[in-house]
Amino acid sequence: MANGAVTTKLYIPHPTEPNCSIVGILEQLAPLNPTMGRKLALVLHGTMGHKDYLFQKRLALKLPIDSFRFDFRGNHETPGAWRQGALEEDLVDLSVVVEYLKANYGYVVDLVVGHSRGSLVGMRWVCTTEDGKNISGFVNASGRYRMHKILESPAAAAWKASFDEHGYHEWTVSVARKQVTVKIFPEDLEQFTKWDSSVVWDHFPSTVDALTIHGLADKTVPPYDALIYTRALSNRAPGTHTLHFVEDADHNFTGRQDQVVDAILDWWAARERGELKTGVWVEREGLKGKL
Repeated sequence: MANGAVTTKLYIPHPTEPNCSIVGILEQLAPLNPTMGRKLALVLHGTMGHKDYLFQKRLALKLPIDSFRFDFRGNHETPGAWRQGALEEDLVDLSVVVEYLKANYGYVVDLVVGHSRGSLVGMRWVCTTEDGKNISGFVNASGRYRMHKILESPAAAAWKASFDEHGYHEWTVSVARKQVTVKIFPEDLEQFTKWDSSVVWDHFPSTVDALTIHGLADKTVPPYDALIYTRALSNRAPGTHTLHFVEDADHNFTGRQDQVVDAILDWWAARERGELKTGVWVEREGLKGKL
């Protein structure tokens, strides 16, 4: 990030959840300059993630515009109950964040980068809000399209056994180097599978350029879902869609975070130069470009 840049932790009051402030990090390139009307990027984490995991922090520190990344409700530093199927609550949290940054700073959201669950929520926000329809770019990293496929995931057998025995499944994961255990209930999974990802076909803005990044070794969300998004988002004008597969990369791009950051920055720079065309982005022998 440029010299003189400032990192600020914000605690955004939640208007519908008492005693719940959304915790996030604002990165400002020129903190002494007015923020009214300044462009902003939002970076959204995935399931049981947080604002600084995977590529999120690395990307935020290298973006050429100010950015804000935050913990959704029930994740890491933001209080509240986490639920597998509560994507609508995540959507509310995102709207709360946008309204706060508009009202208190005058920011204009111009870029949204979402990973996995964060991509689903970000896409819905882009498709259904006036602020979302006016952004310039959207990045879909490891986004799921076929929601029902979660029932065929490697963990599905363990979920079913736990449901039969206890009525819920306990999931223990490491979040910011701490062990966290949450409960998944059958109704949560059912609600998750009913999330309508098809909204992108008819409501994704025709002016927004989109980039889909997916690991070809993703066992959580099949890479084929990236092809569905490519089909849905490629027939828009003047907006473009670029597909970028990362060979041997898993759902979280383990060991490949720098590749993801570079791809996003290259794509955004190409957009700023007016060079984007709908197609496939590949990396070969260190040379990035269109084929």
